[in-house]
Amino acid sequence: MSKFNFANIRLFLVLSMVTVLNVDVQAQEEEEESFLSKISISGTVDAYYRANFNGLNKEDVNDAGDEFLGTAPGSSFANLPGFALGMANVIIGYEGEKVGFVADLVYGPRGADAVFNSPQAGDFYRSSNIINQLYMYYNVSDNVRLTLGNFNTFLGYEVISPAANFNYSTSYLFSYGPFSHTGLKADFTIDENWSAMLAVMNPTDYTEYNPIGKYSFGGQLGYSNDAGSAYLNLIYGEQTMADDALFQIDLTTGWDLSDTFYLGFNGSYQTTDGAGFAGAAIYPQISTSDSFAIGLRAEYFNELEDGGVVYNADATTTAFTLTGSYTYGNLIVKPELRLDSVDGAEPFVDSDLMPQDNLSSFIIAAIYSF
Repeated sequence: MSKFNFANIRLFLVLSMVTVLNVDVQAQEEEEESFLSKISISGTVDAYYRANFNGLNKEDVNDAGDEFLGTAPGSSFANLPGFALGMANVIIGYEGEKVGFVADLVYGPRGADAVFNSPQAGDFYRSSNIINQLYMYYNVSDNVRLTLGNFNTFLGYEVISPAANFNYSTSYLFSYGPFSHTGLKADFTIDENWSAMLAVMNPTDYTEYNPIGKYSFGGQLGYSNDAGSAYLNLIYGEQTMADDALFQIDLTTGWDLSDTFYLGFNGSYQTTDGAGFAGAAIYPQISTSDSFAIGLRAEYFNELEDGGVVYNADATTTAFTLTGSYTYGNLIVKPELRLDSVDGAEPFVDSDLMPQDNLSSFIIAAIYSF
């Protein structure tokens, strides 16, 4: 009888161990599945074709060996001739109940332009060539979020990602405002409509570290409802070893005025000891069907007399960009006509390499989102 009981006891212990191990394995699998369910992967790839109607359509140099820069608008991105690449963009995110992170990786000409002012941007072995954003956040409460790391700017109407802009080429206001910041920011939800943000950051677009030991301060006040939103943005701080501080105030707003008509606006003023710019752009857009829309960007950009940032110390640019947007599944095709005209300078060149004050161009771009 005792032998029988001992055998039963051994069998019971073995079964108990198997059960415990099985429960432990199941718990680990459930924990891994829970973690993976909070991971997201998204991104875009884009390419385009660009040609000038009244200007040079190839890279060329003058007698001094200087490359002509007047073969494209002075704004960022989509400025290469012929068939050209944008960038590959992969965004990996984790959204937990309290904490999370975003790793936004870019590669290609558009991505390289986006991190132009990183101290290590010229070194292909450095991370700055692929990191567009890299930040972590902590939800202190339902109304307060702290974010630390590198994040795209809160100023302006347009963004780096081509999928998030209606127009494929970018505005002057976007191109000469900040692209990205590295620092600490606090986002506040005041109520269901109002929000605010405060930030302390490295000098603008120095995304890997702070090479000069000076800091900038940013702020934002926002209002949104079902029809649209409006954001008032501020940034102030010394950007170089000189003592002159940069100040920029920016208003970004957009509203659905009907089921098919949307109107956006961006106004901005930036100055550093009298040098800088002031400008405004409107963005009317009409949806003709679920898959096609057409939109205009009409922009006025004035370089301040004490020192211009694009073409001349005292130049005014008007730029009109008409863009169509056709969506088929995850693919967006954007044909675009653009006219840039500059008063006070002749920054462009024609096919005979003669200077001129205007440039008309055509772009057709394809963007795939996943």
